[in-house]
Amino acid sequence: QEWLIASLQDFYRQQWFDDILRLIKGGGKEASVYQCLGNQSTKTQYVAAKVYRPRKFRQLRNDSLYREGRIALDDEGHEIRDDRAMHAIQQRTAFGMRLLHTSWIEHEFQTMSLLHKAGVALPEPFVSGNNAILMAYIGWDDLPAPTLNTVNLTVREAKQVLDDVLHNVEIMLANQRVHGDLSAYNILYFEDEIFLIDFPQAIDPRVNRSAYGIFRRDITRLCEYFQVQGLHCKPQPLADSIWRNHGYDITPNVHPSLLEPEVIDD
Repeated sequence: QEWLIASLQDFYRQQWFDDILRLIKGGGKEASVYQCLGNQSTKTQYVAAKVYRPRKFRQLRNDSLYREGRIALDDEGHEIRDDRAMHAIQQRTAFGMRLLHTSWIEHEFQTMSLLHKAGVALPEPFVSGNNAILMAYIGWDDLPAPTLNTVNLTVREAKQVLDDVLHNVEIMLANQRVHGDLSAYNILYFEDEIFLIDFPQAIDPRVNRSAYGIFRRDITRLCEYFQVQGLHCKPQPLADSIWRNHGYDITPNVHPSLLEPEVIDD
C-alpha cells in the first residue's frame, strides 16, 4: 500500500484521476495494474495505472538483452547526458540501478506513445513518472478485458484476430519496433477487438543484434496459441516473410539460451 500511494500520489494531486478503485492485474513479473476513477483530465470514465514493482522484486531475466542500443532516459523522458550519472549506470551502482529502473519505465511510455500515434491497437498512454504509467482502461465497469490466452475462439474468429495481430506487428516493424514479449498473455480481447499491452522490452531492430531472434520468438508464441484455436500457423516461414518484407536481414547473433521464455504464468 505504501509503494502504491508513493507511486500514484503525484498523479492524484495533479488530478489525473479521482480515486483508486481496484487491483485488476497483480503478481506480474514487473508491475501491477489498478483501475482508477477518471475525470476531465483524460475525459474517460476509468484510467488504468500500471505501477512497477521495486527493481529488487522484478523477475525479468536478461534485461540487458533488450537494452542493447537504447539511450538512458530520466524521469521526464529525456536522454541522460550527465557524465556522473552515466558512470553510475555503467558501474551498476545503487544510484545507477535506480536510473536504469526509471529508464526502463520511460522507455515503455515512449514506445507506447510512438506506436499509438502510428495506429497500433494499444491502450492510449496518458502520462508517466514516479514509477507508474497512466493509460486508457480497457474493460467493463466492474471487470477488465480478458487476455487472449483465456479466450476460446471459433476458427473464423481466430483467423480475424490473427490477421489483426499480424497487422499490428507489421505497423510496429514499420516504426522500427519489435514487441519483445508478444504472446496471447499480452493481448487484451474486448468486444471483438484486440489491444496489445506490456511494452518495456520493446526493441529497435536497427540497433539490437538479437532483434530477429526476439521477433521470431514473438511469432512462435503467437502461433502456438492460434494453432490451439484450430489455425494452420507455421512460425518460422511467417516470421521470415514479415521480417524480410520490412527490409531486415535474418542474421541472429544471440545465443539461444538468452531467449529462454519466462515462466508462462507471469
